[in-house]
Amino acid sequence: MAKSSKPAAKKPATRPAAKASKAVEAAPADAGKIAKTQIIDMVADRTTLNKKQAGEAVSTMVDCVIDALRSGHSVGLPGLGTLSIAQTAARTGVKPGTSERITIPAGKKVRFKVATTLKGTL
Repeated sequence: MAKSSKPAAKKPATRPAAKASKAVEAAPADAGKIAKTQIIDMVADRTTLNKKQAGEAVSTMVDCVIDALRSGHSVGLPGLGTLSIAQTAARTGVKPGTSERITIPAGKKVRFKVATTLKGTL
């Protein structure tokens, strides 16, 4: 078998894609959600903190909120809303696919009540 003497087909020239902004470039698959790294970037841009310091500040705040909720306290974030823990009662449910009745045990839920100032701005 002899090789063909035809030159290989050239690929069409393509332009390089325009650079995306940082917020869009780091966006996760769900475009409606802001990732923690994006929040860290925003904090660093709006304050005198560098990215490492901003990351520590955001992580510390999240840890403090979680610790407060675990200890049974509600957390008020002015202008945003209030996070609290609510007890749920045991209840019966239906298992999907089999229609079998099951008992869903009592538990805890995190509740969020939006601040009226935030409601007014949306």
